Amino acid sequence: MLAHRAGRRIRGQPARSRSPAAARRGGKEEVSKRSSGLSCTYSGKMKLHCEVEVICRQLPALGLRNRGRGVRAVLSLCQQTPRSQPRPRVGVETGGPRPACLLISTLKDKRGTRYEQLKENIEQFFTKFVDEGKATVRLKEPPVDIYLSKANSSSLKGFLSAVRLAHQGCDVEAPLSTLTPVKTSEFEKFKTKMVITSKKDYPLSKNFPYSLEHLQTSYCGLSRVDMRMLCLKNLKKLDLSHNHIKKLPATIGDLIHLQELNLNDNHLESFNVALCQSTLQKSLQSLDLSKNKIKALPVQFCQLRELTDLKLDDNELIRFPFKIGQLKNLRFLSAARNKLPFLPSEFKNLSLEYLDLFGNTFEQPEVLPIIMLQAPLTLLESSARTILYNRIPYGSHIIPFHLCQDLDTAKTCVCGRFCLSCFIQGTTTMNLHSVAHTVVLVDNMGGTEAPIISYFCSLTCYVNNSDMLK
Repeated sequence: MLAHRAGRRIRGQPARSRSPAAARRGGKEEVSKRSSGLSCTYSGKMKLHCEVEVICRQLPALGLRNRGRGVRAVLSLCQQTPRSQPRPRVGVETGGPRPACLLISTLKDKRGTRYEQLKENIEQFFTKFVDEGKATVRLKEPPVDIYLSKANSSSLKGFLSAVRLAHQGCDVEAPLSTLTPVKTSEFEKFKTKMVITSKKDYPLSKNFPYSLEHLQTSYCGLSRVDMRMLCLKNLKKLDLSHNHIKKLPATIGDLIHLQELNLNDNHLESFNVALCQSTLQKSLQSLDLSKNKIKALPVQFCQLRELTDLKLDDNELIRFPFKIGQLKNLRFLSAARNKLPFLPSEFKNLSLEYLDLFGNTFEQPEVLPIIMLQAPLTLLESSARTILYNRIPYGSHIIPFHLCQDLDTAKTCVCGRFCLSCFIQGTTTMNLHSVAHTVVLVDNMGGTEAPIISYFCSLTCYVNNSDMLK
């Protein structure tokens, strides 16, 4: 953020004095540090919109606690003008650097709280999470920590650079208007929710407010996800329903706080594997893929283990993911009006509150099992069973990618062991009330049973558990 924008100054040559007209210009605000004839300059706006929490470090010693939450605020880095001294006239140069102060204004206190004498008064900057819009400035006097969050990361970096220069004794040349009460319109930039339900209202020439946490853009005719949305790092809920989106970009996975994603009524034919392996694994709780053209979900889909609500109605699904039983937090599952012939064996591991599988083309259970046993087991089968049973880590950086795919799609025997391509497959019916508290009838006949596949890793397993196929 440091830049020699004024150009290099040759030693021995006097610097050009600023004309009164140049002094009246407020378009650029510069922080400059002069040392050995070199001008070190920061140019940019000296305001930052974010959430602020001021924490007094002395409170714990007094047995008191801070509130523990931030408030929307406007931070201004401005020129300190003591009440005892008149403000300098326009066009008149003052000798030496002028001290800077930090002004924190909120909607309730527009005049703000001023922290003066930033020069050599900052004990430490904490910037580990600056890319997430978070940072802390620790002051010596008063002994407080100014915690900043939900800021635009690039704006935060620029603002901290300016504060750091002010701490080092730089001259802050900012418009004196920054010392006046902040206008209410400044806080409109803190909009956290935006709903757009028509194409004519969709913003084409300006960006979305960076502070958005809930964005809905429905009936806007979007054929792809707008990349400007992927810069909204605070986004928790994204609703793109009723559009024409055909493909999801992997960069949606960069929205680290995203909890709800609604893609209802689009033209999706698949779900991006990269999303299943992104930060959405830890954040995504609700996913609506209803009314699309999806035929199958990838095996990696079951890595989204924080999912509680999943809607898959009105697609072309011919199967659920093999490992659907790994979605331990799933409570609401709706997959009505698809083409499911049966349920995978791990479906019985779910624990749901609501289940809707109405209108699927469930088949009658096969009378005879499908036998695919081999004796002795192949080296591939034996190795795969050992890796999975002992939970040995694997990946494409260790073994070939196609072997990783085989391991990912391994079947689970009723005994808990695994099998790759050597097994006995049988089909039976399962009462859906065994996995869900509330069940929508499977058909118009009032049934609540559906066919489920069971796998047996050996003939012994099949004989011992053959009763479950009756």
